Amino acid sequence: MTIFKALTLFLLLSNPIYADDVLTRITSHLSKAPVTQGSFQQEKHLKFLRKPLLSTGSFTYDQNKGVIWKTITPIPSLLLVNDEHLLTAQGEQALPPAFGRVFKTLLGGELNTLSEGFEIVGREQKTTWQLQLTPKDELLKKVIKSIMLSGDFELRQLEINELNNNLTLIKFSEITHPDRLSNEQQAEFERLSP
Repeated sequence: MTIFKALTLFLLLSNPIYADDVLTRITSHLSKAPVTQGSFQQEKHLKFLRKPLLSTGSFTYDQNKGVIWKTITPIPSLLLVNDEHLLTAQGEQALPPAFGRVFKTLLGGELNTLSEGFEIVGREQKTTWQLQLTPKDELLKKVIKSIMLSGDFELRQLEINELNNNLTLIKFSEITHPDRLSNEQQAEFERLSP
């Protein structure tokens, strides 16, 4: 465990605020819009590799349609997710409902719904917040140990600790809330099954 993670966990657990209180306050500060888009930088730390795998790209969240997750470097790829389906270059797959909801909830700023699927401990400061999520859902428990979220009026960082000790760290930037989807984004969402 890194010093940063140990300190963060200590701060969360030494003065925790539990689910309902912290989620209500944090959600009231978050930007809410039907469409959110931005850039991401992802580090995937695999226990058998010395250096993390790095990737960058963009995301689009639409509250009715789902999420577009577009990796640009090092290898271009596209992931489309809604409540029930996930579409990649390898085809479409049905999703456990908990996974689809979590993906949309995190990127859509609907944090108040997280207590349905997670045990939550959090901390709120004047302009920033942190949440530690531990899955309740049996399917998620088989993959995810915990999720750490941090942000201000937007989600800025997401850290996923997997059961196999792999770690994914995603930083979000250049976040905007356009009035509507572009024609390209509309076409990508249309590829998902209704």
